[in-house]
Amino acid sequence: MPSDETPDTGDGGQPQPPAPGGSRKRRLIIALGAVVLVLAAFVVTQRLTPDAEAPAPAAATAPIPSSTTAPPSAPVAVTPKTQAKEPADSGPRFQEWVDEVAEWLDIPQQAMHAYAGATVALAEEQPECHLSWVTLAGIGKITTDHGRVDGGSVAKDGTMSAPIGTVAVQDFSDATISNPGAAGPLQLSPSVWQRWKHSATKGAEPNLQDIDDAALTAGHALCADGRDLEDGDSWLAAVSSLQDAPLFLHRVLATANVYGTVGQNPAPPNPAALKAVSFSIEKIGLPYIWGGNGKEQGDLGFDCSGLTTAAYASAGIELLRTAHWQYGSVPLIPAEAEPQLGDLIFYGDPNTKIHHVGIYIGNQQMVDAPTFGQAVQVHSYRKPGDDYAGAGRPTA
Repeated sequence: MPSDETPDTGDGGQPQPPAPGGSRKRRLIIALGAVVLVLAAFVVTQRLTPDAEAPAPAAATAPIPSSTTAPPSAPVAVTPKTQAKEPADSGPRFQEWVDEVAEWLDIPQQAMHAYAGATVALAEEQPECHLSWVTLAGIGKITTDHGRVDGGSVAKDGTMSAPIGTVAVQDFSDATISNPGAAGPLQLSPSVWQRWKHSATKGAEPNLQDIDDAALTAGHALCADGRDLEDGDSWLAAVSSLQDAPLFLHRVLATANVYGTVGQNPAPPNPAALKAVSFSIEKIGLPYIWGGNGKEQGDLGFDCSGLTTAAYASAGIELLRTAHWQYGSVPLIPAEAEPQLGDLIFYGDPNTKIHHVGIYIGNQQMVDAPTFGQAVQVHSYRKPGDDYAGAGRPTA
């Protein structure tokens, strides 16, 4: 049954990406501590779909074909900021922190150590690059689920349980976005591997199927050409140099922000909130469909509350179906409080109509299904002149 959502046609925000902190081993924990979430602000110059005046929901008599929704367009960036949590030292506490955050985020420990190790190495070699583990981890998650694609795993020595060839990836319009010949746990292209290959083990031959070598190689590629990844444009250029498909860029951006948000906090994330957020990131690129409940329910895409309902259903939490009903049924956070991972972000007038809802992913960002002709996307949850009505916490 179609919802009574009225799309927010004025939406169009400014996603923020990762960027790290310090340059020495001790200060490096800042970069590893996932501050990245508040470090570089990304502005989406175009929405994930072309700008168009949205028709009234009542005029929608049939689902919009997926071909009318363009793929995500690339983000661009503005100046980053810095903030971090830092373990007391870079020895045992550092190891403990890495293992702890890996468990919270369901990242294999060996993969997490590879991302952290590459960050440490690049901080020593190219401190001006400011590489953060969350960028590498975001890439690893989106490409091969940290080496676990097709049921694989990462061995204690960093090698794959079975070699990973090119992972065939298509966007929601069935266009292939995989890099031809890409391989390994970070899906590095042949040209990237040949130019930047490094071994994490001194004197050893680099191995594309070793996640330590792949992460270090990716780090060198990201830091190439004197890039400073605390600058949003440089971050975008860096990640684009590995894979320039807009859908890939947006998902890496969203995932890195989530990892940064979790890594910054001293306590583990709420499992249901993390599950709901992860679900919403997987849907980036699907078209807005008024009354849509997603492909799992036979629809081509989602409307705004269809996405939040499905996201929390994946975590075992039932929400009412429309944004207005969700606003009236979930615990609201104090007006002066910052949203937390997984909070619902509402727009409209509570006394008359809440017309839009998104799901908060950290770093001032949310994922939502904005309006007709647009795709599920990530962007800032606030902008001047919006009608933000507050946030609610389904997990409270």
